[in-house]
Amino acid sequence: MYTVTNPATGERIEEIGNATDEEVRAAIERVHRGYGSWRLRPVTERAAIVARAAELFAERSDELAEIMTLEMGKRINEGRGEVGIVVDIFRYYAEHGPELVADEPLVLRNGAAVIRKEPIGALLGVMPWNFPCYQVARFVAPNLVLGNTILLKHASICPRSAAAIERILHDAGVPEDAYVNVFASSRQVPWMLEDPRIQGVSLTGSEQAGISVAAEAGRNLKRCVLELGGSDPLIVLDTEDLETTVNTVATARMRNCGQSCNAPKRMIVLSELYDEFVDRLAKRVADFYQPGDPADPATKLPPLASVAAADEVAAQIETAIRQGATLRAGGHRVDGPGAYLEATVLTDVTPEMNAYREEIFGPVVLVFRATTEEEAIAIANDSPFGLGASVFGTDPARLRRVADRIEAGMVYFNKSGGSEADLPFGGIKRSGMGRELGALGIEEFMNKKSIRL
Repeated sequence: MYTVTNPATGERIEEIGNATDEEVRAAIERVHRGYGSWRLRPVTERAAIVARAAELFAERSDELAEIMTLEMGKRINEGRGEVGIVVDIFRYYAEHGPELVADEPLVLRNGAAVIRKEPIGALLGVMPWNFPCYQVARFVAPNLVLGNTILLKHASICPRSAAAIERILHDAGVPEDAYVNVFASSRQVPWMLEDPRIQGVSLTGSEQAGISVAAEAGRNLKRCVLELGGSDPLIVLDTEDLETTVNTVATARMRNCGQSCNAPKRMIVLSELYDEFVDRLAKRVADFYQPGDPADPATKLPPLASVAAADEVAAQIETAIRQGATLRAGGHRVDGPGAYLEATVLTDVTPEMNAYREEIFGPVVLVFRATTEEEAIAIANDSPFGLGASVFGTDPARLRRVADRIEAGMVYFNKSGGSEADLPFGGIKRSGMGRELGALGIEEFMNKKSIRL
């Protein structure tokens, strides 16, 4: 079932039955048929429709934020901020898409050629609940401009977000057969990928979901883009203002109640700053102990997306403490209804503990002591994940030196991750494959056809 449950109260609001196999097959046929006409429309026309979608997302920002707050507990102001990024992504591809898909001339040793950049067909998107609008935008905006069509399966707790996004795109002028939302089940995804009318898949989600989808895509020779988990390191080499650095780190980790793949999750602090950093951080996250209504802009601690999610993170904290980690702040489920969990700081986590390797998808900060720059880099790279990383320091040359040795798809200087429409996003290792956003994001499901003149 697709179910709307308010994670702040536990109240079940709405249930929507899964699509039948026949309905899913009909949806596949629609996007396959729609591709035949959508791809032939001039790219400037497709871009104009994407630009109109940006305007409608902006106009309906409050509505979308309220839906996200109800469905997955996002703070209302964070919801509005998420829609702001969505608007920026659609505007970026509307403005730059035509030049990004223009023919690329080649001078050969004996003659000339062009690389013609074409779409490949109908694509399947499998989207997560933590950023219900933004994750869809990263996949949809570039591919609509390119000329692909989209079959979108959203997370089972976000049916209203899924429906609202579909309405916006159709109202903007995207043909009903070029973007189709389907309330499919996870069980149906494998045979959807077997269907020859589907040419590729983009999934944002858990590591296990990525493994399953990648296996099916490989078995059926379909292109895939995977944005999976992360346990991003944040290295503090030195600072001229420790209080500002701590506030930046705490705010970044607690954004979206800690449910961000590319949030800084492992703080690695050099010894001379470590003790004071931990003390200040523990005091700072105490601001996030008091739960509140995520619809209230004053709330600092919203619920996690579900009771199951909160229970899972609480269990990870308990396991870490049982295995020898030190609890410096928080660490407890909040009594009462809803999916609330105190913001938490853990130290003394060692490689033998589960928490050292796994992703903790909630408001939990791990802090590690490093005696040298070399040790800090080693700790940062000692992870199965490789999504993003941050390095804080005052020496630009040192920042670049450390960044060059970090194993990740993205590295930020004096900034805790984030997302920008024109900056490619993606990871390595078990954080996935492929890139979204920027010039690279429009190329993943592109046929670069060589035409010899």
